[in-house]
Amino acid sequence: MKLKIKPNSINLVFMGTSNFAKKILASLLEREYNITAVYTQIDKPVGRKQEVIPTPVKHLAQKNKIKVFQPKKFDKQEIEKLKEISPDLIIVADYGKILPPEVLEIPTFNCLNVHASLLPKLRGPSPIQNALWKGKRKTGVTIIIMNENIDTGDIVSQKEQNISKYDTFLTLEQKLAELGGDLLVQTIPLWINQKIEPRQQDESKATLCQLIERNDGRIFFEKTAKEIYNQYRALYPWPGIFAFWNDRETLKRIKFIKISYNKNNPSEKFPLGKVFKEENTQKIAVQTGQGIIYLEKVQLEGKFAFMIEEFINGYPHFIGSILK
Repeated sequence: MKLKIKPNSINLVFMGTSNFAKKILASLLEREYNITAVYTQIDKPVGRKQEVIPTPVKHLAQKNKIKVFQPKKFDKQEIEKLKEISPDLIIVADYGKILPPEVLEIPTFNCLNVHASLLPKLRGPSPIQNALWKGKRKTGVTIIIMNENIDTGDIVSQKEQNISKYDTFLTLEQKLAELGGDLLVQTIPLWINQKIEPRQQDESKATLCQLIERNDGRIFFEKTAKEIYNQYRALYPWPGIFAFWNDRETLKRIKFIKISYNKNNPSEKFPLGKVFKEENTQKIAVQTGQGIIYLEKVQLEGKFAFMIEEFINGYPHFIGSILK
């Protein structure tokens, strides 16, 4: 039976903030969905200059001349504004705010959330980083009906995504955003026309995400090289991984911008955190609890990032030191 609904006949509101959400929004725009309003987080200062810039979603919405709302919270006044827009459907993707029950009740066809994991696994914030940090080989995207709890709603659709050993947060985010956008535009007509039977999540398989903070990038060298490499993949480019180096009696933070690893120890196992030049490869390596990590690009606090060869030219005493 042919679907009755046309994409541009749906009065849709989109809520999102990040690059992941921007790609989801772009997929809806490409299919000419009628997006009457976009909600996103308040603009925040970023970078060293602390320049205030619009969120990725706001930037795309303004480019397409869509009205943008950035409420601090959904108080009575904001809820009334949303009711006046009268959405048939609300799509949420990495918005960063919890919607109150009064908002969830507004759209005729519910609020659907596009979540970057195979729910019920990795509920909560940072599912992409957590999948990489845990060394998972597979993740995916799940579209659920939102309820008052976080990521516990019934599943409407779901699709898997393999994780490459070379994926970092940036590459996996892009893959999942493309997957999520495609899945969403396939799901909406089926959902509106009641062609999908939602299914409950299996609570026995539920896991939670760790919230990512800046200090989570600290390296502990008793971990294995593979664990540290997974930490790097998960936290690249933000907040990045780092250690501390005692540079001539001054403790400095050093960020590892690019690394690789060998799960095997060298012929001579060094103390944890010891920086050395590997004999057979001449690569600059650091000893871990099991195996070694190779430093390819580093950045000393307050300095520019350098390839490791250039860095060693300026700081030859780095070799032989022990990082903490």
